[in-house]
Amino acid sequence: MNHEQGGNDGQTPDKKSSTQRKPNPRKNCNLLSSLFFLYMFPVFYCGWKKGIDEESLYEPLDEDRAENVAEKLEAAWIPANKTNSKWALHLALLKVFGFDFIAIDFSIVSPLLIGKLVLYFSRDFKDVNEAYMYCGILALFLITHKVMLHPAMFWFHHVAMKMRVGCSSLMYRKTLRLDGRTFEKFTVGQLVNLLSNDVSKFDQNFVFAHSCWVTPIQTVVGAYLIYNNIGVSGLIGFAFLLLSFPLLVWVGKRTSVLRLTTAMTTDKRVRIMNELISGMQVIKMYTWEKPFIDLITSIRQKEIQTIRKQKFLLGASYSCEVFVSRAAIFLSLISYVFMGHSITAEKVFAVTTIYNVMRSMATAELPFSITAIAEVHISIKRIQEFLTYSELPVQKTSSSDPKIKLTGVSAKWSEESGKNHLSNISLEISKPQLFSVIGAVGSGKTSLLNVILQELPILSGKLEVSGTVSYCSQDCWLFSGSVRQNIIFSTKYEETRYREVCRVCALESDFNLLPFGDKTLVGEKGKSLSGGQKARINLARCVYKKADIYLLDDPLSAVDPNVGKQIFNECIKRFLRDKICVLVTHQIQYLKGDGRILLLREGLSQSIGTYEELDLDEPEEIEVHNEILESIKLNEFIDDDQVLQEENRGKGGIECSTYISYFKSGGNYLTATVLILVFICTQAIANFNDFYISLWVTKEEMNFLNRSSLIEMRQTIIYEYSGITFFTIVMALTRTIFFYQFFVQAAKNLHRTILLRLTNSVMNFFHRNPSGRILNIFSKDLGITDEYIPSLLFDVIQITLTLSGSLIMSAIVNPWLLIPSVVLLLILFTMRVVYLRTSISVKRVESTTRSPIFSHITASMNGLSTIRAYGAEDTLIKEFDNFQDKHSSAWFIFIASQRAYGLWVDLICIIFITIIVLILIVMDEGVNGSEMGLILSQFLYLISILQWGMRQWSELDNQMISVERILEYRKLEIEKLRPDIEVPLGWPKTGRLRFKNVQLSYGSDSKPVLRDINLLIRAGEKIGIVGRTGAGKSSIIVALFQLFPIEGEIELDSIESTVVPLQLLRNKISIIPQEPILFSSSMRQNLDPFDEYSDDVLWHALEQVELKKVVQVMPSGLSSMIYEGGSNFSVGQRQLVCLARAIIRNNKILVLDEATANVDPQTDALIQETLRSKFSECTVLTIAHRLNTVMDSDKILVMDAGRIVEFDAPYALLERPFGTFKTMVEATGNSSAKTLNSIAKQKYEATNRKEH
Repeated sequence: MNHEQGGNDGQTPDKKSSTQRKPNPRKNCNLLSSLFFLYMFPVFYCGWKKGIDEESLYEPLDEDRAENVAEKLEAAWIPANKTNSKWALHLALLKVFGFDFIAIDFSIVSPLLIGKLVLYFSRDFKDVNEAYMYCGILALFLITHKVMLHPAMFWFHHVAMKMRVGCSSLMYRKTLRLDGRTFEKFTVGQLVNLLSNDVSKFDQNFVFAHSCWVTPIQTVVGAYLIYNNIGVSGLIGFAFLLLSFPLLVWVGKRTSVLRLTTAMTTDKRVRIMNELISGMQVIKMYTWEKPFIDLITSIRQKEIQTIRKQKFLLGASYSCEVFVSRAAIFLSLISYVFMGHSITAEKVFAVTTIYNVMRSMATAELPFSITAIAEVHISIKRIQEFLTYSELPVQKTSSSDPKIKLTGVSAKWSEESGKNHLSNISLEISKPQLFSVIGAVGSGKTSLLNVILQELPILSGKLEVSGTVSYCSQDCWLFSGSVRQNIIFSTKYEETRYREVCRVCALESDFNLLPFGDKTLVGEKGKSLSGGQKARINLARCVYKKADIYLLDDPLSAVDPNVGKQIFNECIKRFLRDKICVLVTHQIQYLKGDGRILLLREGLSQSIGTYEELDLDEPEEIEVHNEILESIKLNEFIDDDQVLQEENRGKGGIECSTYISYFKSGGNYLTATVLILVFICTQAIANFNDFYISLWVTKEEMNFLNRSSLIEMRQTIIYEYSGITFFTIVMALTRTIFFYQFFVQAAKNLHRTILLRLTNSVMNFFHRNPSGRILNIFSKDLGITDEYIPSLLFDVIQITLTLSGSLIMSAIVNPWLLIPSVVLLLILFTMRVVYLRTSISVKRVESTTRSPIFSHITASMNGLSTIRAYGAEDTLIKEFDNFQDKHSSAWFIFIASQRAYGLWVDLICIIFITIIVLILIVMDEGVNGSEMGLILSQFLYLISILQWGMRQWSELDNQMISVERILEYRKLEIEKLRPDIEVPLGWPKTGRLRFKNVQLSYGSDSKPVLRDINLLIRAGEKIGIVGRTGAGKSSIIVALFQLFPIEGEIELDSIESTVVPLQLLRNKISIIPQEPILFSSSMRQNLDPFDEYSDDVLWHALEQVELKKVVQVMPSGLSSMIYEGGSNFSVGQRQLVCLARAIIRNNKILVLDEATANVDPQTDALIQETLRSKFSECTVLTIAHRLNTVMDSDKILVMDAGRIVEFDAPYALLERPFGTFKTMVEATGNSSAKTLNSIAKQKYEATNRKEH
């Protein structure tokens, strides 16, 4: 969702800023500018002078806009899915992008021309003019080839980008149509993985897929040239080359299987990471960090094992580049000799050059392309699987009068569920009225609203809904925008209606308290607001929309009764009086004399009638002054500059320390040194293999006339060459296995380090960073580190050593060649510095523009029902497309700069090779044919890989930004570690608490939210905590759990808790939070993640909270899986699970943060009774929304402005003439005050009798 939306109409800033961006430089460029990438020169200049930031981005091309790409792909996908469901997405992509993909390659003739040139230069030169002519032809061909190749490859990168954008847009659009039951098998984490790692395969690998059909054509041409030179014997070596093809194909197939396994494991890891990040506050309070770390680590271990196998296979195929072509040359030449022929420099280096040209094609590009196609195939299949999940039926709109009619409707959320969540429900609401739905926790109230919304498909019966619908969800859904934007959402801003809605939803006083009024940013999921504020903003959004039918799911639970009554009278009864209003509520005291009521019990319609007809028990009506209505979240005091912390983007190039840290993650200095030495040895042997051919040719020519000496020499050479070739094979395989083992271990260690750092980081970090940003690190960036960076690094090291070996061999032959070589290196290094200044800054922008995409996805999934009820899908699709367009703008500049750099590096290299040839022509004397052939074959091969190597080196720096971002998480501020101390066995035994001069701030630059707290709570006392909004009630709990650093002392059973290790301290305190959180694992793991208790204990706890029957009917009992966020349980049931956790832990201190807000009166009574019986000897601290919940406490703690105002027994406080607490009680009205006084007096008298 928007983080920076502004303006009254709620339009995104991206739309506004997008129109102010400069047009894309490629939009109107001419042919010459396109071929030579001249339009990128101003971009490089800008990057060199000041770097590239988001403000420097250009407009995307019209053809790149996510909306246009998605429309084309969706138009192809829908019919393809109907006619060929197995390959539907493949066919759709082929139809939309296939022509662009196929029409690429211009290098098929290169082996022929290079072969002819080498044939000439391997001889003694007779005609210098002819040599110059061939030199000119060589330069002209190479320039023509590169000028055509790079724009073509850029176009292919461009097409791959559009494939990624199209698939991402299709998936987001699909998300907004998903059937609610899909979420039992699909989670936010899986979608994030699809949108980060799977679609990235288009950009990373698929651009080389065309080699699959280009390489066979070039191979045939190469075979023809070899046959022309050495006849049938050449085909023997060529046959060996072909034998590697089936192996490479098998590697590709096996890699695809491993890729699928990796992706599924990554899905699971990212899903759990999403839950960890979202629920970190509760996880810290429960001290569940270790179970989560262990769970994620075990999944990561499986992921790494699969990646390791995949990399070993790829490494083996990459090793083929070192030895397959050399072995083929060896077999061809040996066969040629055994057939009675004599080898010459002309023939040897013609064959060698042709094999060198084919080497990268057949042994590097082909396996890479096979692997790329296999990986992309798996990604497409996974995306297609998601796109084929069941959707909600298209809602039919009716022009008839507003009406809701259900006839014999039955429904359930899970197909595996043993019983229906709703059974045989019949009702009709056909005119404006208030229709209330009541019932116990888990009775099906929310399910009924979801049936009306058509979120829950019906199994039987008939549903009719006429008119527009607005929906207020029970789980408050807010996105990262201002308060006003959350209320207006996708509708048009109307000043008068907006002000009236804020008034009837009791938000005006909050606007006065918030630092920027209704323009205050609420943070991700409303982090900066209290529970009551979120509930009322959620309700205001629903009411602001003009609709015929309003569905309100328990909007009154999170507010105090006085405000609840105001909302009920002003908003529900008056403002919505001319509308159909279906209200789910537990606050039945408001319903007397107002409309019909449906009473549900276990999914059945028990009865429908008025309040009087149903003869409902009238609860006591307790009112509380509206200034004490809220329980403030842990960050109840927000700095005035409430903008979320910007993501660290880094500046300048990648520092050496980043590479050093990366290498150190893989092993120690000794291991890294051995790895480098293995690479050097492998390259030295490979170069010696090439040099040995030159020696062989020289010896052949020297011993040509001496037959006996020639035979003896050949035998020696065959043995030596065989040994060298065999040793080359062994070293190449050793090198790749060692290399990938080293860097797979590095990825594993990096993940482990930042996971531990994240789970131990301070809570302030999670408040300032949206979950999408953190998930980006653990999905996309970690995926790049796992799979992409090692391959880049391998290429860079390999090509660097190849370059070094070629330069050394050329210097041995002719030292003068070092001069142009040094000049070339200086020019290339200068070009790289200029290029990197632009590409790294662009890559950083590209990385940070990805994060909002994931945050938007997460927010959309969390608020799916609300979004669909509002019909806001088109608005959010446009917003998602805007995020994608911004990312595409950065990615376009990145790939264009990459190809521009590659082209000009190639042009410089062509000039270099031309100069080398001219030097060889001019300095012909003293250089024999074999040496000249060796130099030419080396440099002609080098020119084919040098540009690739330079780009890979630069790309490595670009992608190392992911490692840089990961390493940033090693610097996260963590909670202060405390040394282990000896505490008595069974501590704390009594639960006695003492606060001494305690002060608390939510940041080093923030004002204290608790000041000079001095407090003694005796063992077993029940304490109620009350106070106005921002008084510091929840801050007392924060201080107790020490989620933020505190000053002063807090004693627990006379032991200073500020020196006790945090894990030990928090483990001894139980909490039932206001917003219950369940995790997508088994019920057993949700209750007992450490596996400390037997099944009997867990069943007993569930029985105590009346959930035993609910869990028993689930498919696997305690082993039954909980959906993400506990969505297969009602909010009240989730609250009861939290209560069961507290019963199981049986700690001496229990904290309740309005734990009964979302339950019915009967369940509330059950909880209170459970608290009295199970926690009678425990110290209980209750943060009060409603005074009646704490009037029977032993003492009341009254907070104001972070200080203790009063602390005594309720009755004693009421006896104070002008006491704050007495004022609060009197403000509730005479009848309520009498009731509250009566409760306090009864408690006081009972306590006195007990003491006497």
